[in-house]
Amino acid sequence: MNMDKPVRRVAIFALLLFFGLMAQVNYVQGSQAEDLRSDSNNARQYADVFNSPRGQISAGGEVLVVSRKTGKDNPKYGRTYQDGPIFAPVTGYFNGNATQVERAYNSLLGGKDKRITQQRWFDTFIGKKAEGANVELTIDPDAQRTAYEQLKAKTQQGRRGGAVVMDVKTGALKVAASWPSFDPNEVAPQTGEKGAKRLEQLNKGNGVIRPLVDNALSQTFPPGSSFKTVTSAVAMERLNLDIGSNVLTGQLILPESGRPLPNSHDSGSCAGSAPLKGAFAESCNTSFAKMALDMGIQQLHDGSAKFGFGERVKMEPDMFAAESAVPTSVTDAKGQTVETGKDGTARSGIGQENVRSTPLQMAMVACAVAGGGKIMNPYVVQKVRAKDQSELYNASPKEFGEAMSGKHADQLAEMMRAVITEGTAKNLQGMRIAGKTGTAEQDPASGIPNSRWFVGFSPIENPRYAFAVVTEGSGDGATNAGPIAGAIMSKVLKK
Repeated sequence: MNMDKPVRRVAIFALLLFFGLMAQVNYVQGSQAEDLRSDSNNARQYADVFNSPRGQISAGGEVLVVSRKTGKDNPKYGRTYQDGPIFAPVTGYFNGNATQVERAYNSLLGGKDKRITQQRWFDTFIGKKAEGANVELTIDPDAQRTAYEQLKAKTQQGRRGGAVVMDVKTGALKVAASWPSFDPNEVAPQTGEKGAKRLEQLNKGNGVIRPLVDNALSQTFPPGSSFKTVTSAVAMERLNLDIGSNVLTGQLILPESGRPLPNSHDSGSCAGSAPLKGAFAESCNTSFAKMALDMGIQQLHDGSAKFGFGERVKMEPDMFAAESAVPTSVTDAKGQTVETGKDGTARSGIGQENVRSTPLQMAMVACAVAGGGKIMNPYVVQKVRAKDQSELYNASPKEFGEAMSGKHADQLAEMMRAVITEGTAKNLQGMRIAGKTGTAEQDPASGIPNSRWFVGFSPIENPRYAFAVVTEGSGDGATNAGPIAGAIMSKVLKK
């Protein structure tokens, strides 16, 4: 009897079984690795994260975050942050849990992402751990450092400040700085119990200072007169105004309380009536309060939504900005709904009452002005590369939305330039920036200082970047936020 044929069949069948087993193991250990690792029933998920090095995070050719061996069994690898407090608003921290980019790109940094495990399937099959990928940020390190130091110097002690710069054409963030901040090195894996206690302390904060909540992307402030940019844009559309429209700039009596709404001065363009350009340049409160009353709070709310108000803007996977708001109603301490009345509507038109904004959101407003009405979606990660330098991800700029027409955007850009040449920020001439000042009174009687803003674009002609700066303290935005914006932009424009 010829045995060759049956033996051949058995051998082929065995080979098929072997390759089937390899495929199944690869599928489970590779394709399903991240799902299994993060399953709530997997008790090893928290121990494994420290057993292999995470990828590095860099910006502008500088390595900002790296993993290093600790010389211990647990954790085997720690995490080191260069200039930790300066870059923390973007990098976040990692200690098993994570925030910001450390969280958004956790599976890639940790080597667990399918794009790595499928590419390195044989390593996974033989039990070799896949190495984490490296993340490259859009941030300009020099400008980020300048922003941090400027905010530190100009913000009143015990208060907060934030700054954002974004590329008008792409949405890439060049700066996202916060003061005060925290040092991620203090809570990194190698710090052990001491780090856990420090993280708990940071979570509790001190007064209004919440170091883990950055003041660039994750904290909101009353935008004050910088919000008149939004009010103007909405009024241009809803009330058919343009740069030359004559508007009220004199006294306005609030309809419910019967109280006058004051201007900072009652001369020049704010003496009674003026073209919209003059009212904007000199920041006449009565003009924009009257526009808000003419439109009503619902139209102001709906118009602001085109800029991003009312939503948590997504920058990266699982990385969102805080929600900015122009509310039509609020919930009081008793849990009751309080509608925004007419007096509140007037104050909302000048960025007060219950209007709140992050610096990122106001930078997006300036982006619409400088970008012909269009806003690009903000992002902070440019590329992700595997250890062999193969590209796993490259950012593709996306449009966030169209906030206004190109015609209105061009007119607002001219109005912002007038703020510098003839308005409230003549002190900023020569800094290659244009924009809108803002000084929001928060509650000076209770010792809560002003929220001081400067929001705009740079260079003055053919702008490439939009920015927003806020600091808390006494005084106004022109002198306590504008010069910070000028110093930051001088660094950004060098690139």
